[in-house]
Amino acid sequence: MLHIDEKITAIIDRFRLNNYAFSKRIGVTGTTIDSIVNGRPQMDGSRKKTKPGYDVLLAIIDVFDINPDYLFGKSDVMLTSEIKTVPTYSGIPQVISTTTEGEENVVLVSTKARAGYLNGYGDSEFIKSLPSFKMPQLTNGTFRCFEVQGNSMVQTFFDSDFVYGKYIESVSDIKINEVYVIVSKDDGVVLKRVIKASENQEQLILKSDNKDGNFPDYRISFEDIMEVWQVIMYASKQIPKPITIYDKLNELEGKIMNLERKIQ
Repeated sequence: MLHIDEKITAIIDRFRLNNYAFSKRIGVTGTTIDSIVNGRPQMDGSRKKTKPGYDVLLAIIDVFDINPDYLFGKSDVMLTSEIKTVPTYSGIPQVISTTTEGEENVVLVSTKARAGYLNGYGDSEFIKSLPSFKMPQLTNGTFRCFEVQGNSMVQTFFDSDFVYGKYIESVSDIKINEVYVIVSKDDGVVLKRVIKASENQEQLILKSDNKDGNFPDYRISFEDIMEVWQVIMYASKQIPKPITIYDKLNELEGKIMNLERKIQ
């Protein structure tokens, strides 16, 4: 790890200055900077470096927009402007639908409306044009209903099912292994399971539940995300099939084995 004098030297070099020009920029003498980076001559011929005072450090930070954590060894990023923040979003959806009593409706985004939703999710007129309804079971949040399109989530959801999503206010609230409707700039409206939220790489890693099709995992950048809805309920046209004869035989076999154990 670089010492404070080496960091100040790196700053001087970054701005292509010499010690004298640097000292004038921060309002100190050239001797002050020279004693910090090169050291003062000693009687034995050595040089002893002077530690910069608070005023000098503050001037360097203010004049050159230096990241304080860089000077104090907590970061390798020199300039404040170069500090990367995790792109995310927060707040509430840009547009909501309400009843005449002021209660929020659930807006339905059908398959046909998906293409327009990408551009119209923040347009009040577009949202008003979509069907909306009140769901007594859905309270304490903002909810939206999306029609499932395609077979990528088969095993869990099927084409033309309807999933009800609760609006997620921050990327940090996304839970691993839960299913979400994610609206993004590049991918539009997608229904996927989140298997990892990589904050360092500023990405979500998404997967499909369909194991039989060619649906590889993929990544989506936080900065591309416009809305996130956590699926908490769904409605399906798929009626579960009755138990097959094989299932009945297995169940009967299990009951017979239990009886045999009791008799013995």
